[in-house]
Amino acid sequence: MARVRISDRIAAARAERVAKSAVRVRREIEAREGARVLVGGRQLVSFCGNDYLGLSQHLDVVSALQEAAAWHGVGSTGSPGVSGFHREHAAFEREMAEWLGYERALYFPGGYQANLAVLPALLGDGDVCVQDKLNHACLIDGARLAGCELKRYPHADPEAAMRQLLARRDGAAVLATDGVFSMDGDLAPLAELALVARAQDALLYVDDAHGIGVLGPEGRGSLAVAGLGAREVPLLLVPLGKAFGGQGAVLLGSAALVGHIAESARPYLFSTAPAPALAAAMRASLKLIRGESWRRAKLAMLVARFRRGAAAHGLPLQASTTPIQPLILGANPRALAVAKALEQAGFLVGAIRPPTVPEGQARLRITLTCDHTDRDVDALLAALVEALKASPDPVSA
Repeated sequence: MARVRISDRIAAARAERVAKSAVRVRREIEAREGARVLVGGRQLVSFCGNDYLGLSQHLDVVSALQEAAAWHGVGSTGSPGVSGFHREHAAFEREMAEWLGYERALYFPGGYQANLAVLPALLGDGDVCVQDKLNHACLIDGARLAGCELKRYPHADPEAAMRQLLARRDGAAVLATDGVFSMDGDLAPLAELALVARAQDALLYVDDAHGIGVLGPEGRGSLAVAGLGAREVPLLLVPLGKAFGGQGAVLLGSAALVGHIAESARPYLFSTAPAPALAAAMRASLKLIRGESWRRAKLAMLVARFRRGAAAHGLPLQASTTPIQPLILGANPRALAVAKALEQAGFLVGAIRPPTVPEGQARLRITLTCDHTDRDVDALLAALVEALKASPDPVSA
C-alpha cells in the first residue's frame, strides 16, 4: 500500500477548490477611513465589515489605546495566571459584568479561542452538546474538542432541540446557539430555547457576537431583546471584534462557572493575556455603546432603507432585521461574478461560499454600519441591480 504524501494531499485539495470556485484570497486593505477602504490603489465603499457602530476608529477608543500603551506597553508579558492579568483587564471585566447583569466576567484574546476553552471545560465523554445547525464554526469545534456527543438540530427549531435533549443519556448537557446568526442575520429563538434548556436540565450557552452592541436597550444584545438574563442564560459570550470595534471576547456567568473555566480551560490558562491597552480601548467602546444610542438608531434606519430599496428592486433578501443582509445567489461562480462587478462599480462586498454556508447557498453577505450614508446605500442598491442583470441566475435565465 502506497504511503500518503502531504504534498500530494495538498495539491489535490487545491485542485478541488479551484474546480469548485472555492479558492479564498486575502484582500490587502491599504488604508481605511470609516466605510471607505483602499484596495489596489482604488477607494471602495466597504459593505463587508463588522464594525457595526463605527467604533474601531473612534477617537475616544483610539486615544484610550494609545494612552494605555504609553503607560503599560504593548504586550501583557504572560498568561493571566502568571503575569498577564492587569488592572485594565480587571476593570473591563467588572464593567462588563455590571452592564450585562452577571456575577463575573473573563476576558479572552479571541472569540474562537473562548469557545475552544468553554465547551471542553464543561463537557466530556458521555455528555452531549446540542447546537443549531447554523452555529458558528467555533462552537462546533469546541464541542468536538470536548469529546462529547455533538447533536445539531435544524436551524431555529426549539422542538428539535428538545427531542435531541430528551434522547440523551445520563451525562451533562449544554444547549449552545448563536444569538444572531452570522451568515443569515436572523435571531435565535432564545426565549423558547431557554424553556427547553430549563425543562431538560441543560445549560444554555449563547454566543452573541453579532447581537451585542447592536440590539436591545443600551445594546445589551439578543438576550435583552428576548427578555432574558443571567438566570435563563447561565453563560454568555460577548466577542469584541464586531460592534465593539476591537478584538477578543468576554465570557459572562456565575462566579462558580466562570471561575471553573478560568482555572481549568487550557486555551485560557496557556495563552498570553490580551494587551492591557486593548482592554482600555474596549472600556472606551463600552462607554460609547452604553451612552450613544443614536448609533443603533442610525444603523436601524440604514437597514430599513436598504431593505425597502431591495424590495422595490425585487432583490431576494433573507428575512433579517439586523445589519447582516444576505443575498443568496446559489452557485459559487455567480456569487464571485456579482462581487467582482460590484468591486468594479466601487463597492467591496464579500462572496461567501461553502463550507462557510451550505452547498448551493453561495451568497453576498452585505453588512451595514454607522459609517455608511443614505447615499452609500442607494448607490449600492443601484449597482446590485446592474450586477445581477449582467450575471443572471442560470436556472431562470
